Amino acid sequence: MDFESKIISRDVSQMLWESEKTVSTAESCTGGRIAEAMMAVPGASKYFKGGIICYVDEVKINLLGVSQELLNEKTAVCEEVAIDLVKGACKALHTDYAVAATGVAGPTGGTKDIPVGTIWLACGSADHVITCKVEEDHGRDINLAIATNKAMQMFLDFLKSQKDKAED
Repeated sequence: MDFESKIISRDVSQMLWESEKTVSTAESCTGGRIAEAMMAVPGASKYFKGGIICYVDEVKINLLGVSQELLNEKTAVCEEVAIDLVKGACKALHTDYAVAATGVAGPTGGTKDIPVGTIWLACGSADHVITCKVEEDHGRDINLAIATNKAMQMFLDFLKSQKDKAED
C-alpha cells in the first residue's frame, strides 16, 4: 500500500473511532483491496466489520440484493449496481456505512460501451450513497490502485460531510 493510502486510511480510522460508526465493503473488481486499506490501521476491528468480494453476479444477487433485472439491463458495471452494493453491504454486515466498487480493471473484459478502466465507486449508508466513476485505463494494477485510493478518499470526504452536518 502506498503512502497516500496509509494517510487516508489513518484519517478514515480516526473519524470512525470518533463517531463510533462501523463500515463494511462490497468489492467486485477491487477484490478486497478497499477492505485491506480499511484494516491497515491498528485497531480497525473497532469499526471495520468485514467485506464481501462479489466478483460474480451470483454473489451480488444472493448476498447483496442486487436485482437480476438490473444486471441484465445495465450490466454489473453501472452506478445503480454500485449504489445497491453499498446498501446491500450495510444490510448484510449490519454496518452504518459501506464502500463498494464494480468495474472492468482489465486487461480484458471491456466493451465499446464499457471500456477497460471503467470502475464505479460508491460509499455511504443505507439511506444516502454517493458515487464516482473512474474511466481511464492505465493497466490492471494501476487501475485497481487508483480505484482503491479514490474509494478511500471519497469515503473520507463523505465522513467529513456527515460530521459537518452533525455539527450544524
